[in-house]
Amino acid sequence: QVQLVESGGGLVQAGGSLRLSCAASGRTFSNYAMGWFRQAPGKEREFVAVISRASLNKDYADSVKGRFTISRDNAKNTVTLQMNSLKPEDTAVYYCNANPVRYSDYNKRSPGGSWGQGTQVIVSS
Repeated sequence: QVQLVESGGGLVQAGGSLRLSCAASGRTFSNYAMGWFRQAPGKEREFVAVISRASLNKDYADSVKGRFTISRDNAKNTVTLQMNSLKPEDTAVYYCNANPVRYSDYNKRSPGGSWGQGTQVIVSS
């Protein structure tokens, strides 16, 4: 399996921006569809964004469309989530997921594969 380490979380005021990164190691990164999920206190984990192996396809949760951008660099084995116009409801622990499937087979509800340890994002009002 691939190992994942997220970074970039922190405390930011509403309207601000953060850039999350996920570094992968252990397998051929370009074989994995990559996703970001988040879990707020007392809530279930939810899908945020996904990107295909070659970055040709991307999808976002409705709640973040137009504000968040997912990207990847297969040469550096990293996936990034640029978060703009942050809202207090974006507060959550954000997790990176790596799944060795095609984009069309990526399960946004319960993906398989590997998970990182998470990075905390707190948006103050």
